[in-house]
Amino acid sequence: MKNPDRKTVSNLQDLPNIGTEIAKDLQVIGIEHPQQLIGKNPFNLHETLCKTTGKNHDPCVLDVFMSVIDFMEGGEPKPWWKFTQKRKKKLLQE
Repeated sequence: MKNPDRKTVSNLQDLPNIGTEIAKDLQVIGIEHPQQLIGKNPFNLHETLCKTTGKNHDPCVLDVFMSVIDFMEGGEPKPWWKFTQKRKKKLLQE
């Protein structure tokens, strides 16, 4: 798993769990630089992506957003699927 220096990383694709397609998704919603992820709400980002593109994106995309925000805010790099249960629990609370 990629483990870049979160303070100096400048390319979205250098982040854990971010490939070409997710990087493009982030750019579509105005995220061009990894530092822009700090303090963002992954649920809001996912909702914005769905509205902006006019399609429902897989909930796994939300898991990826959760993982990359967690990493940029100081967490250890983890596979995106480690956030699936957290996502499901949060959505059940709403």
